[in-house]
Amino acid sequence: MAKQFKRSYKFAIKTSLYITLFLSVVLAGFAHFTNGFIAGPFFAFVLITYFTCFFILQYRVEHFIYKRIKKIYDNVALLESTTIKPSQVTTDMATLTREVEKFTKDKKLEIETLKVREEYRKEFMGNVSHELKTPLFTVQGYILTLLDGAMKDKAVRKKYLQRASKGVERLIYIVRDLDMITKLETGDLHLEKEDFNIVELIESSFDLLEMKASKKNISLTFDIDYEEPIWVYGDRDRIQQVLTNLIVNSIKYGKEDGTTEISIENLIKNKVIVRVTDNGEGIIKENLPRVFERFYRVDKSGSRKEGGSGLGLSIVKHIIEAHDEKIYVESVFGVGSEFSFTLEKSKNIPEIDAEIKAAKS
Repeated sequence: MAKQFKRSYKFAIKTSLYITLFLSVVLAGFAHFTNGFIAGPFFAFVLITYFTCFFILQYRVEHFIYKRIKKIYDNVALLESTTIKPSQVTTDMATLTREVEKFTKDKKLEIETLKVREEYRKEFMGNVSHELKTPLFTVQGYILTLLDGAMKDKAVRKKYLQRASKGVERLIYIVRDLDMITKLETGDLHLEKEDFNIVELIESSFDLLEMKASKKNISLTFDIDYEEPIWVYGDRDRIQQVLTNLIVNSIKYGKEDGTTEISIENLIKNKVIVRVTDNGEGIIKENLPRVFERFYRVDKSGSRKEGGSGLGLSIVKHIIEAHDEKIYVESVFGVGSEFSFTLEKSKNIPEIDAEIKAAKS
């Protein structure tokens, strides 16, 4: 679709005026010195000269300068036809300069964004391959060993099959977490929000992870005794997953005989903030901005002694953001870390309390 042409008359008007003034002065001087100055013919000459110059100049601008300007527009449109809207092609150099400058800034920003994405893509693909190849090679090694004759020994066969099974479980764990993150990012994961007691949910998470914490003698506790329920509004199962991931993370990197403490505080009128605090290894300040990235690990040695898919904190962040809430992290290396997130308070607390009392009676 051809672009509409927008004429700019400034150049022709000014240049015609300058030429006309010059010729008029020359003609007036000539007539003055020859005593042949007549007003009528002089003004007629001025008008004829002005309009003649104007049309000649405008014609030249449109058919020569315009061709070069139009080529610039066409080149710009070829670079990104989807973002350049069909518009008028103008011979106004100031307008053209502004549009080209804007185009240049947009392209520079787009290039920088693409570079960041490309770097992230490379790192992500490297992390995925690294996470998957370890259990894959483990499973492959045990199976090949069994096929080479080890399966004739019942004791060895059982032990190797069990280890291969653990490798497959790890693969399933990673793929499942990747699938969840993909759904969260694309908005395909539907949240089933309801009113629930966050204190009860935390106690339930403590019960589930008590044995895991006991292996390192880590205490799972509240900061105070919450005698009254605290009602919040959200997806109960997803919030429990958030709590589980954060508690598991604190146990993994916690110190022996340490503590994982959870507190619930009023933030504003309709919000609470849940804090998960530990006295574990802590995180170096430079690593804090990246702790929620997929597969990002603070331990650059690549050690997998703590297990996990490397996606736990990323899942936590996506679930909280799917609730339109915020998550924060504070940490001092060697002292401990605190992860906190906000939740919306339940708007139906009186009705819920009434139902509980009625059920008890």
